Amino acid sequence: MAATKITVNNNGSLIIDGDFEIVDKNGNTYDLGGRDKVTLCRCGLSKNKPFCDGSHRNHFEHEAVAFALPPKK
Repeated sequence: MAATKITVNNNGSLIIDGDFEIVDKNGNTYDLGGRDKVTLCRCGLSKNKPFCDGSHRNHFEHEAVAFALPPKK
């Protein structure tokens, strides 16, 4: 099993669990306050981006079902 697990929730966020860091576009690391599990916004509605604040409820629909990506070119 990988050191980091990312779970895509139906109609909601991405849960990141394990050993990870999150950086901004300039390479600055977000202070996660010791957390080893966070949720990231997928809907764009969160006022706490990139983190999920639950704003997606009843405003975002996506059935999270795994599939294979095509081979790399």
